[in-house]
Amino acid sequence: MTDAFAQRLLVLGAIALLCAVVALAAVERRSQENGVDALTSATAPAGWNTAFAGSRGPTGDAQRTTCGQALAPESLGVTHPVLPCGAKLVLRNGETQVLSEVIDNALVEPGRQLEVTDALARILDLDDTAEIEWRFATEAVG
Repeated sequence: MTDAFAQRLLVLGAIALLCAVVALAAVERRSQENGVDALTSATAPAGWNTAFAGSRGPTGDAQRTTCGQALAPESLGVTHPVLPCGAKLVLRNGETQVLSEVIDNALVEPGRQLEVTDALARILDLDDTAEIEWRFATEAVG
């Protein structure tokens, strides 16, 4: 790599960094003017999503999730590889809807987009991997 090329890359990197800092400063200033934390106050989408889901199977003795929860046979929760621990979700299979939360981020079976605890699978009547609907839980208005 030539010295001139390396200098150009360095200058372009510095410009990109400066632009990012200016953009974050502008967002922060706007959020302070509005009295809102603009980086964390985005509303979650309310529409239904579909996902291939299945039971993660019976829990082992004192099994812990990546979110730090100890699982028991009656535990109700969702495993999702991307959503943060504690994210509230509504799951729907047919006419059955259940409010739950993300309790783990490590899927047990390949080919699934989310997994539910064995107890939650029974409530949802989920025998094998199947397509179900899910959405983020929203607060009741009124």
